Amino acid sequence: MLRNVSGPRRAFLAACGLVLFSAVAASAQVIVQPGAPGQPSKVLPASTRAQLTPRSTKDIEFMQGMIMHHAQAVEMVALMPGRVEKEDLRLLGARISQSQADEMNFMKRWLMARGEPTEMKMEHMSHDDMDDMDMSQHMLMPGMLSAKQMEALKKSKGAEFDRLFLAGMIQHHGGALTMVKDLFDTAGAGQDAQLFNFATDVDSGQRAEIKIMQKMLGEKP
Repeated sequence: MLRNVSGPRRAFLAACGLVLFSAVAASAQVIVQPGAPGQPSKVLPASTRAQLTPRSTKDIEFMQGMIMHHAQAVEMVALMPGRVEKEDLRLLGARISQSQADEMNFMKRWLMARGEPTEMKMEHMSHDDMDDMDMSQHMLMPGMLSAKQMEALKKSKGAEFDRLFLAGMIQHHGGALTMVKDLFDTAGAGQDAQLFNFATDVDSGQRAEIKIMQKMLGEKP
């Protein structure tokens, strides 16, 4: 059919045919949803869009709380310059800071994709409660250092800083393990694939770092 058509025009018509073929092929795509064991698969309309896995209130609280938890670890590492003595501890701190900063970004994206705030709300407290207590203490997640512990870390230097940092970060990591356990112990929570993978990575990664820090501190794992 294109034998008597000039070279440039032949190329143009061929390209148009390729675009038309691609459009037809795309419109013919089908989405197959595998059935449950013993059940047939279903053919879904091409307009079907993927849906996010339903999440529980505990999922949201876990992510919001872990963002706050990670932020303190990053803050602890930021105290190292001019205070830390051991080079291997400084390198470990840099690794902790980088990994937890990356994880904070992931958690924020996860929450925003689901239309949830990245910060935990202050609920179930009266104004009298807020006046009578240290709000920073109220908002502490498991394992987080108190204001007094953070102040002691800021005032220390050299070997004393190293000791307080290691003891504090071991405590801090232990709290993260508690948070992961609480998540998976809650019925209906932790079912989202991304959240499940993230939480299990936090658990395994922080267990490994606890062992490293215990060795640096001279403790038995």
